[in-house]
Amino acid sequence: MIRGKLGQLSLTLRLMMFAGTAITLSLIFSGFLVLKSVKHHFAEQDYEELTVVLESIKHQLNSIDADRAKVQNALSKAISGHHGIFFRVDTENGKPIFLSRNAEFLEHLEYEQKLEIASREQLKKWQIGSGLYRGLIAELTVNGQTYNVITAMDMAFHKQFLDKFTIKMWLMMLVIGIITISATWFVIYQGHQPLKSLSTKIRNIQTNRLNERINSNELPIELRGLALSFNEMLQHVEEGFERLSNFTSDIAHELRTPLTNIITQNQVMIVQQRSSEEYRELLYSNLEELERLAKMVSQMLWLAQSDNNLIKPASNFINLNQEIKELLEFFEALASEKNIRLIQEGEVPWIYADRDLLRRAISNLISNAIRYTPSGKEFRIVSSVKHDDIIQLDFINPGQPIPTKHLTKVFDRFYRVDSSRSDNTEGTGLGLAITKSIIEAHRGSISITSNHQHTTISLCLPTT
Repeated sequence: MIRGKLGQLSLTLRLMMFAGTAITLSLIFSGFLVLKSVKHHFAEQDYEELTVVLESIKHQLNSIDADRAKVQNALSKAISGHHGIFFRVDTENGKPIFLSRNAEFLEHLEYEQKLEIASREQLKKWQIGSGLYRGLIAELTVNGQTYNVITAMDMAFHKQFLDKFTIKMWLMMLVIGIITISATWFVIYQGHQPLKSLSTKIRNIQTNRLNERINSNELPIELRGLALSFNEMLQHVEEGFERLSNFTSDIAHELRTPLTNIITQNQVMIVQQRSSEEYRELLYSNLEELERLAKMVSQMLWLAQSDNNLIKPASNFINLNQEIKELLEFFEALASEKNIRLIQEGEVPWIYADRDLLRRAISNLISNAIRYTPSGKEFRIVSSVKHDDIIQLDFINPGQPIPTKHLTKVFDRFYRVDSSRSDNTEGTGLGLAITKSIIEAHRGSISITSNHQHTTISLCLPTT
């Protein structure tokens, strides 16, 4: 549910959410790094100063004898020039030797984890009352005598500085964040201008302007793929819209003729009294026209189902050579009337296909070829193996050539070539369209070539 709602957000808002989150996290991370770096710098600085004090204490211990007055005087000089430094020196067995001024808090500290050579990792922090101190615990050996030393420095100045610096830094980060996010929003908004422009162009394309295309060269690289995809889609829509318009016009024309014939004949017949024989002839004529209409509607329904992939060919092994032979025998009588010879050449292996649909497609092609083959000529069906799993059937008939401009449209619905080839009106103009649908449903292909010698329709079908 949440994911669905996020998907409905605008691209600008979604990008701002991601960019804002990234910027905020980056600034917070940078702030902590800066604070850590400053604290590390202060620690390094304190360590260096404390080690200098230890060296000074060791030097003073090395230059005095056991006289306590001299020890006190010498050690008091050890922190000369160092402000906010306190230290305490005891003998190895814990006897106090020196305690710097205002360093009474050191008396409560224990000697623990003391090493002769101090390192920065040994820096310790002590919270004593309201004061915060950083120091070192060391063991110094001077002239064979071992001393325990605690050095400490007041961190009040550091803390005060860090507190002020932290407040100023986070305020600065806040201002930088606001400026950066605002600049990011402006950049994203401007970056979406090509997308908004593209959306406007797409919105302006109406059904009467389907020939328009988006110029992808004027768009950023990221949007060119979208523009090309839209142009391809628009091309398909334009072609489909044109086919639909042509189909609507063609079907209106095809239906008008038989309907006009029926209406006209009936109007003529009812003008005056007719004999029963004349009424019978009228009924026969009307029946022929209605049968033609029913055939056309049935074919249109079949094509509509095919376009929506509702026609699923049954699959069985069939002997295509035998099927062609039987169909040629069926059309033999019709061919004899026109004095046309039907010839079958070549053989192909058995194929896996729908027998009824394939017979229908081949019947359409044979009927079409006989219709346009001149009397006294021959029509041939040549079978061959194109590849290991592809067969080819060539339907070759002589006759007037089909102009090149018509070759790509002969398989369109209701498409008719010029009247010189259409010497009759027996067909519905859907036979070749149905044939193409059947062949494509079998994962095959169909093509046509035509010259002054003959016209050839070629079918390619997979064997399995």
